[in-house]
Amino acid sequence: MFQRLTAFLLCVLGGGIAGWWLEHDRGLAAGLIAGATGWFVVESVRAAKVLQWLRRGGPEPRVGGLWGEALDRIRRAIRQQERDGADARQRLDDFLAAIQSSPYGVILLDAYGRIEWCNETAAGQFRLDPVGDRMQNIANLVRDPSFAAYHQGRAYTQEVVVEGPGSTPLRPMKLSVHLHPYGEGRLLLLSRDITALEQAEVMRRDFVANVSHEIRTPLTVLTGFVETLQNIDLPPPERNRYLALMAQQAQRMQTLVSDLLTLSRLEGSPLPGSGEWTAAGLLASQCEQEARALSAVLGRDQQIAFGPAPAVELAGSAPELQSAMSNLVSNAVRYTPSGGTVDVRWRSLADGRIEFSVRDSGPGIAPEHIPRLTERFYRVDRSRSRETGGTGLGLAIVKHVLQRHGAELRIESTPGSGSTFSILLPASRVRPPPEPSREVEAGLKLPA
Repeated sequence: MFQRLTAFLLCVLGGGIAGWWLEHDRGLAAGLIAGATGWFVVESVRAAKVLQWLRRGGPEPRVGGLWGEALDRIRRAIRQQERDGADARQRLDDFLAAIQSSPYGVILLDAYGRIEWCNETAAGQFRLDPVGDRMQNIANLVRDPSFAAYHQGRAYTQEVVVEGPGSTPLRPMKLSVHLHPYGEGRLLLLSRDITALEQAEVMRRDFVANVSHEIRTPLTVLTGFVETLQNIDLPPPERNRYLALMAQQAQRMQTLVSDLLTLSRLEGSPLPGSGEWTAAGLLASQCEQEARALSAVLGRDQQIAFGPAPAVELAGSAPELQSAMSNLVSNAVRYTPSGGTVDVRWRSLADGRIEFSVRDSGPGIAPEHIPRLTERFYRVDRSRSRETGGTGLGLAIVKHVLQRHGAELRIESTPGSGSTFSILLPASRVRPPPEPSREVEAGLKLPA
């Protein structure tokens, strides 16, 4: 302000001096007026340039004086506003990117229930088009009756579980939806896929029911035999028969508990490393001993053939690998009738993997049962499984062992033509046996 007043006084004084010098007293007044007018014109031109730049933009004008200072302040304010706007847009973009990558579905609804925005997770869960379905009413797109009642009830303290689009009894999809009011009548819809949780709960209930059933059956038999022995004086042969049946049922419960403990240990223990190596031949010989012993116990006249094991070592937990292989072989022995064959083979694949396969000539398995064979307590024929002494947990143990070793289970079966169960061990867990050291070779060559 002081500079502007100084400039004005200088212009007036300059005009007065010039007028007095030209016309003395008569020109003094005219000079003062001319100086003031000139100063006003210059300031008006500067102001016009600044106003034109503010209205139309473009290159910044070069002006001095008060308007130059004002222009400089305006320019700095605009640049600061642009930086603040850019920062705000960046924060908004980061926020939207974070919501987009969220595993939860997010939908913003206006006061009329119309979709203003949704992330990709919600679009996938509800099969929405993030662009095409914008401003569509959510009630027209999510037709589940429980959601409609929840949305209209305006009581959003709890979430509601709805079926996802395309949900079927064979492949169910469950979504948990929770509405949160915000702003002026707007709603924030949060959704999450709880299909796995629902399936886990169903599996837990089925597991408890199956375990209870599997234990209750032999307990009922044992209880009946015990009451009979306590109340009736049986002859020795009959008494011995009852005791043998009781021992059989007790062994069945012991096997069941042992398999349950094995599953629990597999699920709770750390993954096996690759520092422990076991010869494939050692695992094969133990499987063969167990298979022939089981066949003899069952009284089966079977042809059991074990092909030669490859000269390799396998990395991982030897007891777990032995358990998985023995389960496949014992299943083949149990389900193969007398006169049938059980063929166990090893094969080295071109990519370095090792295949351990067990083929039997049993009754075979229908295709619809194969995907569920590794479920706990799942049986194709429950009566036959109990006759052979199975617990329904063997293939579940095999699946867990192979998952822990990065291996793969393949099942091929045709009703009436037998089944083939194969274990494919990854190349990273296969190596040739180490060569003996020179000291050992020298020791072997020494005379006795």
